[in-house]
Amino acid sequence: MTLIKNNDPETFTPEPGMRRQVLANTDELMLVRHFFEAGWNGARHSHPHHQLVYVVSGSIRVDVAGNIFDAQAGDSFIVDGGVEHQASALEASEVLDVFTPTREDYRALLK
Repeated sequence: MTLIKNNDPETFTPEPGMRRQVLANTDELMLVRHFFEAGWNGARHSHPHHQLVYVVSGSIRVDVAGNIFDAQAGDSFIVDGGVEHQASALEASEVLDVFTPTREDYRALLK
């Protein structure tokens, strides 16, 4: 068992306007916290991992395979693995993502 304390996770900046913290994870699950600056536009992408998204604060605009919607604090949604998607921040936002299986590309960044 691994306990990740609030002040422990390293913060990465994979692209301008986004900060990422990899939190608790196993081979099957990974919890990731993202902070988006207002106006951030993420790259359109897909990955084999299923992704559960929970908006902690702020609001984001999401395009999942052409289905465009806004998600605000308290909203959640799922993006199936292999489905192209993109997000942007309508305002400063914090989002929690759960990936299954774990993102080995994110895990490789950890000390």
